[in-house]
Amino acid sequence: MYADDISYGSEIRDAVLSLCERFPDTYWREVDRERRYPTEFVRAMTEAGYLAALIPEEYGGSGLGLRDAVTILETVHASGGNGGACHAQMYVMGIILRHGSEEQKKRWLPKIADGSLRLQAFGVTEPTAGTDTTSIKTIAVRKGDTYIVNGQKIWTSRAEHSDLMILLARTTPKEEVKKRSDGLSIFVVDMKKALGNGLTIHPIRTMMNHATTEVFFDNMEIPADHLIGEEGKGFRYVLDGMNAERLLIASECIGDALWFIGRAAKYSGERIVFNRPIGQNQGVQFPIARSYAEMSAARLMVYRGAELYDHHEPCGKEANIAKLLASESAWQAAEACLQTHGGFGFAEEYDIERKFRETRLYQVAPISTNLILAYVAEHVLGMPRSY
Repeated sequence: MYADDISYGSEIRDAVLSLCERFPDTYWREVDRERRYPTEFVRAMTEAGYLAALIPEEYGGSGLGLRDAVTILETVHASGGNGGACHAQMYVMGIILRHGSEEQKKRWLPKIADGSLRLQAFGVTEPTAGTDTTSIKTIAVRKGDTYIVNGQKIWTSRAEHSDLMILLARTTPKEEVKKRSDGLSIFVVDMKKALGNGLTIHPIRTMMNHATTEVFFDNMEIPADHLIGEEGKGFRYVLDGMNAERLLIASECIGDALWFIGRAAKYSGERIVFNRPIGQNQGVQFPIARSYAEMSAARLMVYRGAELYDHHEPCGKEANIAKLLASESAWQAAEACLQTHGGFGFAEEYDIERKFRETRLYQVAPISTNLILAYVAEHVLGMPRSY
């Protein structure tokens, strides 16, 4: 099922598939059961250079494009794994790459590329702001060569397993700016130095093993040279990173859909009821076939968005629509797969219930389906802004 109809990146897919064979269903089942970080998998991906895919060769990376990164994560998920511990480093790193100074790039990117530093934490969302990013309350006040940060972030995944965090904070009060999106700034936080010195991390247990947390800042100090780009222009940098984030998450959804479709099609030919395979019944066939058609259409949008991103062309429309379609196609494929397996689909040993839980997340995070529809209505179709 995975040797499919899009030939782009076939060499990368084959290489990633080979790596993923070392981490079968039993590995991911155990990681999920124990709610632990997939250290061995992340190490293997790092050593193979996949987490440094988007870092230019001059900084120790592979110098690949987002289309290649899309292929990598899609393959991980199509193989039954989960790229949650990998995707953040790919898209968060892009903020440093695209907006950081040359000194900052040389300081951090080589170490991120060789794995001596992990950049997997992205501190944006807050309990009282949600996806209304311009309403965040975390503040950073400059005092000499230091910024003093106070506030709180939520759903900051892998903060406990990251050395660095990209943090969005308000440096100019909202009431003092002309546009709501002004006055927000991006910083790189050295979490190892900050932990216990103004930074506190609280794990949040969720229905899937996503290592997400709530983080608190209490007079936490950040060196002024950890500011990325211009002070007050951080919202624009975040939007650029979010397009990459949506496309990478969408690629994981495509991989999930491929996995569900492959498992459902295989099982429907093996499961015998009334002396014939259940796959002979159109009631079983059609949902699986429709899932494949929907996945194929969504996949084209994912690759189109990645192509535009790599050419530094506007891709907000494509990135958001790709995320919408891919997450919904994955969920429909999950439903078809679970329905095909019946009661066995709820058994841990079949791995469907694990992937079922994991793929449901992506209709909510990193942005919900309704917010994407609101974006398309306003920014693509020109309809009035909704409130």
